[in-house]
Amino acid sequence: MCGRYASSRKPEDLVEEFEIERVDVPAPLEDDFNVAPTKDVYAVFDRVSKREMDERPVRRLAAVRWGLVPSWAKDAGIGSRLINARVETLAEKPAFRKAFAKRRCLLPADGYYEWYPTQQKTAKGKPLKQPFFIRPRDGGVLAMAGLYEIWRNPEVADTDSNGAFLWTVTVITTAAEDDLGHIHDRMPMLVEPDHYAAWLDPTTSAPDDLSELLVPAAPGRLEAYPVSREVNNVKNNGRELLEPMAAEDEPDGSFDA
Repeated sequence: MCGRYASSRKPEDLVEEFEIERVDVPAPLEDDFNVAPTKDVYAVFDRVSKREMDERPVRRLAAVRWGLVPSWAKDAGIGSRLINARVETLAEKPAFRKAFAKRRCLLPADGYYEWYPTQQKTAKGKPLKQPFFIRPRDGGVLAMAGLYEIWRNPEVADTDSNGAFLWTVTVITTAAEDDLGHIHDRMPMLVEPDHYAAWLDPTTSAPDDLSELLVPAAPGRLEAYPVSREVNNVKNNGRELLEPMAAEDEPDGSFDA
């Protein structure tokens, strides 16, 4: 799964990276080195606006909530349980099927965290987990594949300004490849730059065509290293969380993928 990540790019940087035409971000999000579910995050998507009579999909950047709330949900609480969507079942699960067909997005990240169970034990006898930060080796942006939904809150009036519509996202995950699998068996599904347009195109809906756009990270593209257990607490947030540190008990093998 992907349960935490880091995001410190500014909107102007993302505009250039993803060729964004419209920024729907009233106020830039603060740098977040411990992004957790239910927080607001940046999402990139192509969308035709019926209200504004757009004739073609427009590439947008928006701040949305992490934790997908399907349009049919009775309340928004379900979002905390839908932070990830397994790529193997996207076209089948009711919570993701429609979004996979028409509402796909990219979630920009500096990198993400995963935890490796060590031989050490906690006071309760459970394995003590060592966090690792996984990022592009070249320092570039990690474009995680995602889905977005728009949930209509039945308790408020029909205007965008008063919270009538909640925009939410989920991160698509896949089986971890090569050495990353020693840390955790799942990882975010990534989208390469030359596939951005096809993945975001809302007119493409064939599951087979979409699945071809999702491939594991190329060997050697990602690097992983141990970081402080301070990241375990969502209240801790700062660039120091990304600093490499020695792990007392590391998984076997190098951390290249």
